[in-house]
This record gives sequence, structure tokens and C-alpha cells, in this order.
Amino acid sequence: MRFVDEVTIRVAAGSGGSGCVSFRREKFVPRGGPDGGDGGDGGSIYLVGNLHLATLADLAYHVSYRAGKGGNGKGKNMHGAKGKDAEIKVPLGTDAYDEDSGELLGSVLEDSQRLLVARGGRGGRGNARFATPIHQAPREHEEGKPGEHRKLKLVLRLLADVGIIGLPNAGKSTLLKALTHAEPKIASYPFTTLSPNLGVLRDEWLSFTLSDIPGIIQGAAEGKGLGLRFLRHIERTRLLVFVLAADEDPAVAYQTLLAELAAYNPELLERKRIVVVNKMDLVSKKSRIAGEKGILYISALKGDGIEGLKKRLTERLAG
Repeated sequence: MRFVDEVTIRVAAGSGGSGCVSFRREKFVPRGGPDGGDGGDGGSIYLVGNLHLATLADLAYHVSYRAGKGGNGKGKNMHGAKGKDAEIKVPLGTDAYDEDSGELLGSVLEDSQRLLVARGGRGGRGNARFATPIHQAPREHEEGKPGEHRKLKLVLRLLADVGIIGLPNAGKSTLLKALTHAEPKIASYPFTTLSPNLGVLRDEWLSFTLSDIPGIIQGAAEGKGLGLRFLRHIERTRLLVFVLAADEDPAVAYQTLLAELAAYNPELLERKRIVVVNKMDLVSKKSRIAGEKGILYISALKGDGIEGLKKRLTERLAG
């Protein structure tokens, strides 16, 4: 399934049912009072978090959703049934915006979480509600209120504990596979990764999710390369792993990555980080990066240094 992280859909909540005008008609009760029931409320529309989804692709093909209309009230004080709610399953990390106003309606961050995005209309009152000691045979009633209609923009920002970032062809996907046994596409040319890949690392005490995003190039924060679209997928991570290729001047690559993160969202520079120099099997000496301590030197392809990196990840996430 292709990766889709932004879609626009239309949602229409159900209208409320109308209240009923009715009077008791029973034997030996010649002047029965009003007994018109209320209309039922219209169904609402909810986004529902689903842990097993990782893309909005399904919603790209089904772009209109409607909830049920509330039932009309009936005589004998029988109220109309509530309209059926509509639920739209979305991956965790989905933000919902009103397309017209730009207002953020909320975010779906937990499995089975329900986020209301269109409220059903209220059912109208039946004539029984209008009876008073003076006005004993009211014919007033209310029509049901319309439900909310809106155009929704859904934006996915993946929920991952660890974001793996680097320049194109730094070995990010190879590292993800070495750490988690995920199966991302891997090749020796830039931009092999065209969408984020997810994997889960488990040890005796912890289980956490890692994501590698397509390579960042200079100007990514302004939309160059694969640009802004994928930088947003590291915004919710707790820890960033900078992957630098040993054979391509790691110090320059590191400064490029820091500059792009600062331009996109300076808060990302405050995030916990681990700096990894990869492809040590291709060079004869370790590169130094001024001002940066605790650098890990690995070969993701050969597995060298992977256990040490796993230990460092666990320590940083547990701390």
C-alpha cells in the first residue's frame, strides 16, 4: 500500500429528527393531553485511532462520510431513535484541521481514541414539551437541527519514539533493518527511501518504535528534495539519531542536518540525540566532530557496533 500522509475529506453529521404533534386518543379519555415525542439527535462523526494503520491511503479513495439522521418523534411520548454515528479509522499521529478556517480540531494519538469532528444536530421537541397549566393543548413543536458539515484536512505526523535522520544514502534504512529487522527498500543510490519506514526494537525491558525518513538535503526546510513533507514525521519523536556516512565528511553532513532542523523547527535541536557515524567498514580512521562527544562508530551493513547502539538507545529512552 502506498504511503499517504495528507488527505482532504468531507464529513456531514446527521440532522436531528423533528418533534411530533400528537394528542392522546384513548377510550374514556375524551380530552387527552399532548403526547408528541421528541426527535432523536443526529449521528456524529468521529476519527478513531487504529494502531495497525500507518498511512491515510484508504481515505484517499473514500472522501465523503455521512452519519445517520435522527428519527422523528411519535405519539404516546415515543422519542425518535438517535442517528447512527460514523467512525473513520486513522493511524496514530493524525491531526484533523477544518479546511476552511485552518483550525486544529484535535489529534489522534492513542489506539481506539475517538475524536469528534462533526456533531450531529439536536432533535426537535415534541408538543408534549410545550404543555403548561394554561396552554394545555399545544400544537407547537420543533424541527430537528442540521448536523455539522465540514471539509477536513487530515495530516499524519507519525508517532515514533526514535527518528533516524541523515543525508541521502547515509545508510539510514540499513540501520533500521539492523536494529529492528524491518524490511525497507535499500539500494546504493540517493532517495531510495521515498516514504518513512517503521520498525520496532524490543529488549528485555523496553519496546519502542523507530522511523527513518527520506534523506534530508540542504534546503529541505524550504521544500527542496523531499522537503517539508517528511520533516514533520520527526516532530513527535522523543529521540533523534543522526546517521552520518564515514566516507562523506561526517562533520559537514552533521552541520547541514542541524541547520535544516533549525530552519524547519528550532525546538528539534532541543530533542535528545545520538550521533552515529556509519559505514566504518569503508574508512581506516574515525572522524571527529568538534563539540560533539559520545559519537558511536558502526557498520550497519556488517552489524559492527549495533549492540552498543541498541544499549545507548535503551538508556536514552529510559532516562
